[in-house]
Amino acid sequence: MRKPIIAGNWKMNKTSKEAKDLVEKLISLIEEPEVDVVLCPSYLALDTVKNLTKNTPIGVGAQNMHYEESGAYTGEVSAEMLKELGVDYVIIGHSERRQYYNETDESVNKKTIKALKTKLVPIVCVGETLEEREKDLAKEVVTVQVEKALAGLSGEEIASLVIAYEPIWAIGTGKTASSEDANEVCGWIREKVQEIADENTAEQVRIQYGGSVKPSNIKELMQKPHIDGALVGGASLKAEDFAALIKY
Repeated sequence: MRKPIIAGNWKMNKTSKEAKDLVEKLISLIEEPEVDVVLCPSYLALDTVKNLTKNTPIGVGAQNMHYEESGAYTGEVSAEMLKELGVDYVIIGHSERRQYYNETDESVNKKTIKALKTKLVPIVCVGETLEEREKDLAKEVVTVQVEKALAGLSGEEIASLVIAYEPIWAIGTGKTASSEDANEVCGWIREKVQEIADENTAEQVRIQYGGSVKPSNIKELMQKPHIDGALVGGASLKAEDFAALIKY
């Protein structure tokens, strides 16, 4: 039985003080969640959020990392730096990273391998553009992204990570894939994992949906057999809304 995972990606929002206020309120609202809960604040708020969530069921994730341990990479953060802070998860290959910062399938693979070696849980993002969906290329695009992202990993490693299906056309637009469409793509992803590894790995890996997830649509999404959670943007920035998602 796969345990659902609800992760909040704060993107470039919330100062450390604002993060403190949100986390304190969230802790008071969720008590003992029945799902894995992850908060992914900015780098500057990671330490604050990690300290506040000690002795709580809330995990902490970073929004990105470099695949090298150290070096002349201005503005980057290494997996080792994140691990020293006590970070648990890291988002890899988010569509905004791919779109704005030239993230590629190859760099996603390198980062995924590095995260696993550093004992961070990667949340590996895949998803098609609106143009690709309209041309009936969604399955091809998403399954190729999965194949390239997971290249060189063992079944055990794949089972330990999280895959987030994020249709690019639904991120920050207010548009949401129907629960049927989201489940279909998550099913394609699971089929690809089985092809890469085996049936047991495919049954173990958790696959999230991300793209304008809100309290009003979370229950319908989570009822689908291949959707194991959500990677949430805007709705994770308000404690009440995120708590509602966690308690779907």
